[in-house]
Amino acid sequence: AQDSCSQRCGELLSTCSCQVTCQSLGNCCPDYKEFCLQISPYSGSLMGGKAFLLENTAFNTSSVLTCRFKQKIETRGYIAKDGKAHCISPLLYETGFIPFEVSIDDGLSFPYSGTWLSVHHSKVSDEEKCTLLNETKWQYYGTPNTYGNLTLTWTHQALAETHVNIEVWGYHETGDSYSENWLAEWKYLYTLAREISNTGKLTFTPVPTEGNYSTWDFGILRITPSSYSDGQSNIPSLWSNEHALAWHLGKDFRNDPSAWATAKCMEWDRKEEKLPNFKEEIIDCPCTLAQARADTGRFHTDYGCDIEKGSVCTYHPGAVHCVRAIQASPQYAAGQQCCYDSTGTQILTHDSTGGSTPDRGHDWGSPPFMKPPRIPGFSHWLYDVISFYYCCLWSDNCQFYMERRPSSDCRTYRPPRAASAFGDPHFFTFDDLNFTFNGLGEYMLVESDLTSLRVQGRTQQGRLPNGTGAQGTGLSAVAMQENDSDVIEVRYSEDLNLEVLLNQKVLNFSEQNWMDLKGLFLHSTPDQNITVMFSSGSGVEIQGNGGFLTLTVLLPEKFINHTQGLFGVMNGNTEDEYTFRNKTTMPVHASPQQLFEFGANWAIENGTSLFTYDTEFLLNSFFYGEKHNSSFLPVFFPYEDPADPLVEEMVSLCDSDLFCRFDVLTTRSLQVGNSTRLSHHNHKLLVEHLEPVISCGWLDHPNNGTKNGTNYLLGSTISFICNEGYELTGSKERTCQASGAWSGDTPSC
Repeated sequence: AQDSCSQRCGELLSTCSCQVTCQSLGNCCPDYKEFCLQISPYSGSLMGGKAFLLENTAFNTSSVLTCRFKQKIETRGYIAKDGKAHCISPLLYETGFIPFEVSIDDGLSFPYSGTWLSVHHSKVSDEEKCTLLNETKWQYYGTPNTYGNLTLTWTHQALAETHVNIEVWGYHETGDSYSENWLAEWKYLYTLAREISNTGKLTFTPVPTEGNYSTWDFGILRITPSSYSDGQSNIPSLWSNEHALAWHLGKDFRNDPSAWATAKCMEWDRKEEKLPNFKEEIIDCPCTLAQARADTGRFHTDYGCDIEKGSVCTYHPGAVHCVRAIQASPQYAAGQQCCYDSTGTQILTHDSTGGSTPDRGHDWGSPPFMKPPRIPGFSHWLYDVISFYYCCLWSDNCQFYMERRPSSDCRTYRPPRAASAFGDPHFFTFDDLNFTFNGLGEYMLVESDLTSLRVQGRTQQGRLPNGTGAQGTGLSAVAMQENDSDVIEVRYSEDLNLEVLLNQKVLNFSEQNWMDLKGLFLHSTPDQNITVMFSSGSGVEIQGNGGFLTLTVLLPEKFINHTQGLFGVMNGNTEDEYTFRNKTTMPVHASPQQLFEFGANWAIENGTSLFTYDTEFLLNSFFYGEKHNSSFLPVFFPYEDPADPLVEEMVSLCDSDLFCRFDVLTTRSLQVGNSTRLSHHNHKLLVEHLEPVISCGWLDHPNNGTKNGTNYLLGSTISFICNEGYELTGSKERTCQASGAWSGDTPSC
């Protein structure tokens, strides 16, 4: 009998396959498409309530559909008039790919399976949300000069009903902080408007709430079809943005918002006093904007203040760009934020309200999610955002907030080290040696015993303009994993499109360009720059360039003396850069032919390969073939023929860049030469930006005096002046020295 994929998706069976590679290999079980579900759309907010279509399934209209997420959360599915089946996504307290199964026999068996991508509430498109028109007005309602009507709009086609209800939900966390019984909950509070026509618009004048509803000051609105009961969970819904519920607060807030908020701010301050100090374990900020933008394995743009989007920095006046630490801190899951001014200098809260503030709750949440303080977005709102409203926006007590959330300076920040490979592959090691290795096969670029990090590269032969094979190779695929993380592979497909594979499955970035995966985060820009950020803080960046991949690996200092492979031993010493698997080394001035042997020594084996072999070509060339093709001999010294018309163009393009010249001559393509030249230039810039910078730390002004200057890096000088009637003792000015200490003595007036 033929095997079936029922409940076996992802497995290789004896007669056929239910693995995702079976479609390109042509060995799927006959019922693969029936049981291994493709869905559309594939992602939605973690708040749930979104319907998604189950493609290619032949359910009949009388089937009762049950969708079960994570083997425990059940939602009702439905079959539309056109016979197509849909599931409704549930409210989840986590982000990432969530497995689900479908039953058509009222929950007795769940033979169909797929995955749903749950994303941070800020990462869904505006069409999927209802919109608070003039959101600031909602969040300041009842404070001086803010009253009148509020308007809510939504895409009425998003809910296929004639009448809808609009509900208010609140978020809170119960139990003891940082204990087992600390729990997160979204709770239905009341219905704001019932059975109104689904026109896509509601305008109303908010009345103060009564009773204990007014204790809820952070929440969200939900629009649902009126046919469901109040507060019913996991039904078709449109949620608003999460927001400060000023508009719904009670009379005590309306009567004196500033006094109400001041009391709340003081209460928050007293609570903070008792909580553990998370600031001791968060990573320090990069010293300069250049460092912050180069350290892509550990820091990512904070979309609330982005230099590439015109630096609209509402919460950080004076800043041009902010970044957030990608990983939450180990014990308390706290977040770090770093902001910079137009000179590239860090802005500190001690000097300016535009300074960066660390977060008790990381905005993006952190694995394993599910419980405070790791709930994506909402934990952060509760500890770090609503408190900002209490202290800074609804009352004038911002100094309390800034005292609890002061900027970290950069005294303990250490930039990562970078290694790169590009073109007809030229390698720059972590210790900045460079060499060219033109092997054909699959090789270990870097591996580390510290976190079981492995980054592997596959090379393929270049093509000459006439279509024949060149005497050189280039990177065509890179695969990577750390500890037991997901496996990511970036490759050129046979028609030269860039593909990203997650555990062998090609990813689609049409809905989401940021994904929270197991042991890593993945980001893709519109022009397909792929960044993988592992939980250790190591980062891998890949982009397609003229038919070859350009790769950069960034490793934090803790990897020193813990790397091997083609990128060498990262320890600041070039003597041992060319270390073989058996720990013997080759001299730094080895010839290209000797280096070819060094490269060949780092070929991988099928047992340790992270690559996906899902076409006949890949199977024959790399799986069944040699991992290092010993019959392929590249050209080691390309000949510059003065009579060759290409040479003149090459000289004007490449100038003194030897890698650019090498690649033009081996591939006969100026385009390849040009992308090599750019990659080479970018690598040099990156290494420059990652140079360590010395900081002497923040200096205060003396009592009864002022200071001039807010730059605390090497060579900068701060001067001090006393107020009228006071005299200065100590140093009038102090300069940051190479030792990391300030010159002179602390001034006083």
